[in-house]
Amino acid sequence: MSSWTGYAVELAERARTASRQLTKATGAQKNRWLNRVGELLVSRTSDLLKENCRDIELAPQYGLNPAAVDRLRLTPARIQSIADALQDIVRLPDPVGETIESSVRPNGLRVSRVRVPLGVVFFVYESRPNVTIDAAALCIKSGNAVILRGGKEAIHSNVALYGIIRLALVESGLPEHAIQLVETTEREVVGELLKLGKLIDVTIPRGGKSLIERVAAEATMPVIKHFDGICHIYVDRSADLEMAVRILKNSKCQRPAVCNAAECLLVHSDIASAFFALAEPMLKEERVEVRGCDMTRRYLNWARPVTEHDYRTEYGDLILSAKVVDDLDSALEHISKYGSSHTETIVTSDLNASTRFVTEVDSSGVFVNASTRFNDGGELGLGAEIGISTDKFHARGPCGLRELTSYKWVAYGTGQVRG
Repeated sequence: MSSWTGYAVELAERARTASRQLTKATGAQKNRWLNRVGELLVSRTSDLLKENCRDIELAPQYGLNPAAVDRLRLTPARIQSIADALQDIVRLPDPVGETIESSVRPNGLRVSRVRVPLGVVFFVYESRPNVTIDAAALCIKSGNAVILRGGKEAIHSNVALYGIIRLALVESGLPEHAIQLVETTEREVVGELLKLGKLIDVTIPRGGKSLIERVAAEATMPVIKHFDGICHIYVDRSADLEMAVRILKNSKCQRPAVCNAAECLLVHSDIASAFFALAEPMLKEERVEVRGCDMTRRYLNWARPVTEHDYRTEYGDLILSAKVVDDLDSALEHISKYGSSHTETIVTSDLNASTRFVTEVDSSGVFVNASTRFNDGGELGLGAEIGISTDKFHARGPCGLRELTSYKWVAYGTGQVRG
């Protein structure tokens, strides 16, 4: 038995008790907590930045690249943005208790399908401290207790954020253990928690492929996951090329370390010469390393040769795979072979091409003439997200409030018995 077994069981049992208590929480209580967390984030910005600086200073010893350090960094503007996102969640309807459908059976039985929380969520994630607040907010609003286990890279930031979360829980009259933070970076604790399928209802890992593979292999409860964010942009022969360059820049360069950043560019051969001539200055200015096929390297002679491994890689950095394709069929075949079912976009003015792309691409997010970066809970109107699932069960794409619920059947009778 691990020395962390007792600690893990205590966390899970507290969460299970809190999840039952949360069933009695009102929407007003939950919104009061969200508002209070937002107020405390802003008022304690200087304290949060101080703790975040400790994480930034330690980042080099964890081998974080500049893009990963940027994900870790908090600024006054980012803290305000986190607080603003809480207001978006406040404005969303409380999903708990929603009647999804109802009917009256021929025997007079009134039957309803009603939305309920999942119960206890174990959330394992890396780096970005804003995710601590997003996950806590979504779980509380959807009536779930949550155990948060952030990465060692953000431990000081997360402990500071958890102090705010816990204070707001007490002030708002919500269960003190509705949100708990694993306050150690020991990997063993994760393994112990993953054994507790009788106490924890679902695990959601958000981070690198190795983390998600470990969780999927060891979990004794259902897992909502995505392994890779290998996102594609296909520039069709009818594309507005200036639009395509804007979309490429935003998809690849705005936040290259996030999972909805583009990793592979596919370009129709008919417009490849004109497109690369237009895109080249932007790629150089943004210092994007391009790894291209032979045709790509005809137009970008400074690009490195692409490999099979490159097409299967989520770089999380300013690196881009590129391939010139003969037609839409070739683009669809490439995405099917190398994609991770995360996010793909087509740039085109051809309705038939866009219709085929949307219909035939099997990913959690498929966009027409828009950046891959829009596959995000906040951008799609969910307020925030706890992750982007590439699974098909139980949720797919950004997981917001409704994705953190299940349902139960409720029936009201007047003494009916089954014949």
